[in-house]
Amino acid sequence: MAINSYEENNFRLASPEFGAIDSDIEISLRPKTLDEYIGQEKVKDNLDIYMQAALNRSEPLDHVLLYGPPGLGKTTLAGIIANTMGTQIRITSGPAIEKPGDLAALLTNLNEGDILFIDEIHRLSRSVEEVLYPAMEDNAIDIIIGKGPSARSIRLDLQPFTLVAATTRAGQLSAPLRDRFGVVLRLELYNPQELAQIVKRSSAILGVDIDDEGALEIASRSRGTPRIANRLLRRARDFAQVIGSGTITLNDAQTALKRMDIDELGLDNIDRLILTTMINNYGGGPVGLDTIAAAIGEESVTIEDVYEPYLMQIGFLARTPRGRTVTKAAYTHLGLSVPRTADNLQRSLF
Repeated sequence: MAINSYEENNFRLASPEFGAIDSDIEISLRPKTLDEYIGQEKVKDNLDIYMQAALNRSEPLDHVLLYGPPGLGKTTLAGIIANTMGTQIRITSGPAIEKPGDLAALLTNLNEGDILFIDEIHRLSRSVEEVLYPAMEDNAIDIIIGKGPSARSIRLDLQPFTLVAATTRAGQLSAPLRDRFGVVLRLELYNPQELAQIVKRSSAILGVDIDDEGALEIASRSRGTPRIANRLLRRARDFAQVIGSGTITLNDAQTALKRMDIDELGLDNIDRLILTTMINNYGGGPVGLDTIAAAIGEESVTIEDVYEPYLMQIGFLARTPRGRTVTKAAYTHLGLSVPRTADNLQRSLF
């Protein structure tokens, strides 16, 4: 399978995951205040009230859990919280905290009111997670000194702080950890109109001219995700500057997206490979996840975490007790006729 020339190290342009190609530019595009943050109106309104109330009481904000699909702005919101509260933010991730001592070092170095942001908190080990419980409830941590019969526990007091945690898998959080968050906010996928506003804002920061139709075209193929929209904008800028007029028009956007193999619904070549492999090799399903992974040469967990969610959101793929199946909508989108056997099978499954 050929790798798209615009992917780096097999990284997909249509992936909502953060990659090396996003690093510096992505950070520069992030809004710094709630007024600059586009979309997620309910989340913003509630968060603004919580922060203003905490400021009025001269207290740290209660611990915040942000959850939802990747690329929607959870890290950005953590930065906005720190800016609004006027405090410093320390950023880490669940996989980076390997031992309880690593977390203890982070917590003891926080000043009063500081924000500790932990991305992918669902990937914390159980031993590390247990250190968080007294820290979140009592602003203290218990450290075991020594081993065997001479071991003893020492409690260290911490400065009052706010834990802001982000996860794409809220269901994998243990109940004791989830219950310790006073503010729980779910981020939803964006609609094309909101994404078009984000594209226009980002183009202004990047110094790129784009018309309304071009912005909406990029937005409509961004899978409801700002990170993908900004990534496609940067690539469309390249095409507009080299083979276009310099301004991203509707035609420039369509040309760029076609060259990048991003279709009208935001599907890329790997999404289509999954669907066509299931159709051509297995009659559209049902077929097991491991079988699909072996057929396309991809890891099962990658298919489940990265590719499947969007295909299911748009109704092209369904999970059943017997395996994955391709829906009639996917056949139609790919320009294929629905076999009678597949149609009857899906009727019986649903």
